[in-house]
Amino acid sequence: MSSPPPDNVDQRASDAERDQVAAVIGEALATGRLTSVEHADRLEATYSAITVGDLVAITRDLPVLSGSPSADVLHKQQVGAVFSKVVRGGRWVPARHTQMRSTFGALIVDLTEAVLPGREITLELNAFCGKLIVRVPADAQVIEEGGVLFGKRHVSAGSGGSGNAASDTGPLIRITGRAVFSKIVVSREKDWHFG
Repeated sequence: MSSPPPDNVDQRASDAERDQVAAVIGEALATGRLTSVEHADRLEATYSAITVGDLVAITRDLPVLSGSPSADVLHKQQVGAVFSKVVRGGRWVPARHTQMRSTFGALIVDLTEAVLPGREITLELNAFCGKLIVRVPADAQVIEEGGVLFGKRHVSAGSGGSGNAASDTGPLIRITGRAVFSKIVVSREKDWHFG
């Protein structure tokens, strides 16, 4: 990201500016300028940044990407399990639109330590003759827009409930997709474990 004029550093950062910084530090990881730990720390700082000045500090010691950086990875991603069991957790970066698919398998995803790219993401959960379980952060606001055919789809309100001030500041997670002869569970339970 090129250095903005001095009077711009107090301006609030946009999601597009955060994505541009994420592309710069992603390139720095790919070229060996940052370790994976440094990349993860800077990525978390990027999506927590409030002002343009916060973003400038993250990339001050890195070269600017030539051309316009492509942030396709930040916008679309697929995670799947076909005739297998896949568990995804820990510190990782889902995309703004992450498609999760389980076909004759089990996909178990934990988003509690994930670095979410922005304040709103969409999880497209599709399962056919399988099981898909997603754990969301405790402060997440979840909007359920999916469907089910000969299966079970359960989105838990967890312990957040309405009136919890923390849930008003958490990420907005939109759940779409469909369960066909399958089970989809979205939970924010603290005692939830990978199975």
